[in-house]
Amino acid sequence: MNILANDGISSVGLKELQNAGHQVWTEFIEPEELESFLKDNAIEGLLVRSATKVRKPLIDACPQLKFIIRGGVGMDNIDVDYARSCGIQVRNTPASSSQSVAELVMGHLFSLSRFLHDSNRRMPVEGVEQFKSLKKAYGKGIELRGKKLAVIGFGRIGQSLAQYALGCGMEVIGVDQKLGSQPVTVAIAGQEITVDVPLVTMDEAFAEADAISLHIPAQSNGEAVIGTLEFSKMKKGVILVNAARGGVVDEDALIEALNSGQVSGAGLDVFVGEPKPRQDIVRHARVSLTPHIGAATNEAQERIGLEIAAIVEELSEKETA
Repeated sequence: MNILANDGISSVGLKELQNAGHQVWTEFIEPEELESFLKDNAIEGLLVRSATKVRKPLIDACPQLKFIIRGGVGMDNIDVDYARSCGIQVRNTPASSSQSVAELVMGHLFSLSRFLHDSNRRMPVEGVEQFKSLKKAYGKGIELRGKKLAVIGFGRIGQSLAQYALGCGMEVIGVDQKLGSQPVTVAIAGQEITVDVPLVTMDEAFAEADAISLHIPAQSNGEAVIGTLEFSKMKKGVILVNAARGGVVDEDALIEALNSGQVSGAGLDVFVGEPKPRQDIVRHARVSLTPHIGAATNEAQERIGLEIAAIVEELSEKETA
């Protein structure tokens, strides 16, 4: 089949597709040119990440499309239900990036707990002349061991994060669609330990957690899940990390919570205005920043590429059956 990997694909994934006989284009096609490219090259399969949006007008204009695969978890950049109603297969790769996202969240937690994000900004400029004052400013960090982490959205990524946090000595609670508990297996030095993580309500998580990490999709109505009311229910001085979707957090409310000290620090990998996040967010001294790189590790990209190739092979077999 003719396939466009518009947001790229790992070399191993590309090789698998090519070895299976597929013609694969890997150059990025700008949104205004995408429709004509898909038509002119009779593209049957479209592979995307978060940069490419696949909406109803594009789907209507390209009836030759047989499948759309999102390399990653969230599919809010695709009109999934409409595409499926048109007979187009829509899939994603939820298992491939869990570890990479979880490790990034832990990086933000460590950074915020010891002010690494701000220290790394100021030391190159002020470190020589203001060393003692900076030492004093950053000398009131906290340890993560013994702190309680609430993981809101306890799917694959949330459970991977729980493994790391438990391994660091943190307490973990989860928020999911059910209550009760979820067993999480932690592998340490060739041994496996299973911990039953309590699943609580959102309000219980807000009241108990020293740190909160969000792993929930953008809402279909476009509204934020975490706003002024939710921030008011959290423990004062909580750390918040969002590596899910920018719209999950009301950024105006976040700024207010940071300025008041209700939130001591925020780790953000995603932003409302991507690819142009607002300046007051990216320049805030209490915000640890990454440019939407949660799944952007070499290992994750290889896994995603291989999972995409396996999905294409599965769909091809169904097509010829």
